[in-house]
Amino acid sequence: MKILLVNKFLHPNGGSETYTFKLGEALAAKGHEVQYFGMEHEGRCVGNRVNAYTSDMDFHNAGKFEKMTYPLKIIYSKEAGKKIRFVLEDFQPDVVHLNNFNYQLTPSIIPEINAWKKKTGHKCRIVYTAHDYQLICPNHMCNNPSTHENCEKCLGGKFINCTLGKCIHGSSARSFIGTLEAYFWNLKGTYRYIDTIICCSRFMKSKLDTNPVFAKKTVAIHNFLDEIPRIEVQKENYILYFGRYSEEKGIRTIIEAAGRMPEVRFVFAGKGPLEYMLDGIDNIHNVGFKSGEELAELIRKAKASVYPSEWYENCPFSVMESQLYGTPVIGADIGGIPELIRAGETGLLYKSGDIEALCRAIRELWQDDEKVNKMHEACSKLSFDTVDEYLEKLIKIYGSGRN
Repeated sequence: MKILLVNKFLHPNGGSETYTFKLGEALAAKGHEVQYFGMEHEGRCVGNRVNAYTSDMDFHNAGKFEKMTYPLKIIYSKEAGKKIRFVLEDFQPDVVHLNNFNYQLTPSIIPEINAWKKKTGHKCRIVYTAHDYQLICPNHMCNNPSTHENCEKCLGGKFINCTLGKCIHGSSARSFIGTLEAYFWNLKGTYRYIDTIICCSRFMKSKLDTNPVFAKKTVAIHNFLDEIPRIEVQKENYILYFGRYSEEKGIRTIIEAAGRMPEVRFVFAGKGPLEYMLDGIDNIHNVGFKSGEELAELIRKAKASVYPSEWYENCPFSVMESQLYGTPVIGADIGGIPELIRAGETGLLYKSGDIEALCRAIRELWQDDEKVNKMHEACSKLSFDTVDEYLEKLIKIYGSGRN
C-alpha cells in the first residue's frame, strides 16, 4: 500500500510530528511505501520523491511584507494545492493521511486531492488524525486564552464567537482571520471529502460529532506509546508534576494546593511562562526541564504524579507514561484524561480546577503507602497500544474507512 503522510512540519517540533514520523517508520517496516508532504524547512528529515513542499512560513521572524500576505495565505494556499498535486501525480498514493495542516498548508490541499481522484479515477482514501479541535474551533483548543475558560460557543458552526471573544492570541484581527477561515471551509463543504477522522479520545469524538458531517466519519482510538521497560525501583516520598508550566495545564491550581500542604514534598520538572510562580515555595523542588532517562527515573521513583490540566486534554502521553512507569496518576476529570485512568486502581480523579479536591486526592495517596503499592501493582499490569497494535487498527481504516 502507498501512504502519503501530510503534516505541516516535516521536522521534529511537537506531538503531531512524533506521531507522524513513528507511524511512517512503522508502516515502512511493514512493507508499505511511505512519502511525506508538508513545509520546507532547514531541519526537514522526511520527504517525497519529487521534492515538492510549500515555502517555509515563519510567523515569528517574517519581514513586514511577508506578514502582510500571511492572513490570506493561512486561509487558502494556492501553492500547497499545486505542490501536493505534483506529489499525487508522481506517487499515486492509496491513502492520504492528514495530520496538522492549519496555517502553513491550509485545508486547500483537501479539494486538490479530491480533484486529482476525480480526474484520474484513482481510488484513494483521505484519513485525518485530529490532534486538536481545529475542525470545530478556530483557535483549536475550545478554550479562550484571554479568560482561561473552556468554551464551546463555536460548536455548531457559530464561529463568529471566536472574533467576539478574541480567542486567538487575544487579538481581534487574528481572531477575525480564524473566523473567516472556519466559515470559508465549512461553507465550501471541504471536510466532506475526508473519509475517516481519527480522534485520540472518546471525548474529542463527542465534540466533533456535534457536526453532523463529522459524526458519520469519526472513530476514537487512543494514541500509541513506545514500549516502556518494567524496572522495579524504591519509591521515594515526593509527588511529581512534569510538563509545561502554563495556565491551561493547571499550574496555578497545583501550586496553590502545594502551598496548603507544607507537609507534602513536591518535585516539578518542566518549563514555561509561569515558572516564576514556583519561587519561594519551600516544599516545591523545581528541577527544570527533564527528558529521557532522567525524566523516566523521576517518574518511576515518585509516589504519585499529578496531571492537573484545566483545558480539554485529548490523550496526554504523560498520563499513560506515568502509569506504565508504575506510578499512579492523580488526574483532573477533564477531556480525555478520565479515559486513561482506572479511578481507584491506577490513580485518582478529582474535579478539574478544584483546589480542595486536589488536596484531598494528594493527601489520600501521600498518607497511605499500602494504597500506593496496590496502585503500583495495578499499573504494572496496565497496557496501552504499541505502534504495531495501533497500526493494525489503522490498516483496517485505510482499507474500509472505519475500524
